[in-house]
Amino acid sequence: MRLGVLDVGSNTVHLLVVDAHPGARPLPAHSHKVELRLAELLDDDGAIGADGVERLIAVVKEALQAAEDKGVEDVLPFATSAVREATNAEDVLSRVADATGVRLRVLTGDEEARLTFLAARRWYGWSAGKLLVLDIGGGSLEIAYGLDEEPDAAVSLPLGAGRLTAGWLPGDPPGPEEVRALRRHVRAEIARIVGDFSRHGTPDHVVATSKTFRQLARIAGAARSAEGLYVQRRLTRQALEQWVPKLAAMPVDKREQLPGVSDGRAPQLLAGALVAEAAMDLFGVEDLEICPWALREGVILRRLDHLPG
Repeated sequence: MRLGVLDVGSNTVHLLVVDAHPGARPLPAHSHKVELRLAELLDDDGAIGADGVERLIAVVKEALQAAEDKGVEDVLPFATSAVREATNAEDVLSRVADATGVRLRVLTGDEEARLTFLAARRWYGWSAGKLLVLDIGGGSLEIAYGLDEEPDAAVSLPLGAGRLTAGWLPGDPPGPEEVRALRRHVRAEIARIVGDFSRHGTPDHVVATSKTFRQLARIAGAARSAEGLYVQRRLTRQALEQWVPKLAAMPVDKREQLPGVSDGRAPQLLAGALVAEAAMDLFGVEDLEICPWALREGVILRRLDHLPG
């Protein structure tokens, strides 16, 4: 069957169309994305304003049309931290449903971490052993660890690259004290939960998902996305530590010129790098592998698991 996953994230609204059936890997057929950056549209009270809601409705309608054009049988719509944490979330969900017929399922942070972990486990298989999975989104950081398809530990922290950029790094480039303050904040937040994971033992394989990690790996020398899903891409802590001060000194227009960095993500790259560096350091990770599958694939795989055989 042809499935569509509609992901209303903190940075983008992304429709991923796949051909899938139980027992087989989902084959991507079409991708339609719009950079809406909902996390940056919150007002001082933490609500998504009227203009942001109207833009969201328009983008959802556009995605639904794309799904229809591609012959999608079923659309799995969900939203993550930007909608989840908006003070007017219920009103936003109701207005989207009334205008489009789409009832967005709001994932909890724990669900995000677990579904992303499922995708990574299916990608690497049982031979990967104990997995530690890191995912930096626009609004949150997800971390999960385990040996099976359900992680033994999973957590979501409010350390997304978009959220931190908006709240902590107003300058272009930001001042050294702003960068240092954010670095302290990020490390303090991650340090609180490291013990919850370390009691489960050392991971056999560390992987990362998300656009932020892919871009950091790319500027550190990893293969281009055009070279395909099956090319191994790695990111070392040593390379990341060398890039953080360079990114901190660069204005956004210079970051946009880096290989693999999109204009829309360039402002968030420094915050994302600080989170990645802190996570790798505090978890004692020297290098990690970039996993091509993430949350959207996890949602698809979970749906396929529940289809009748």
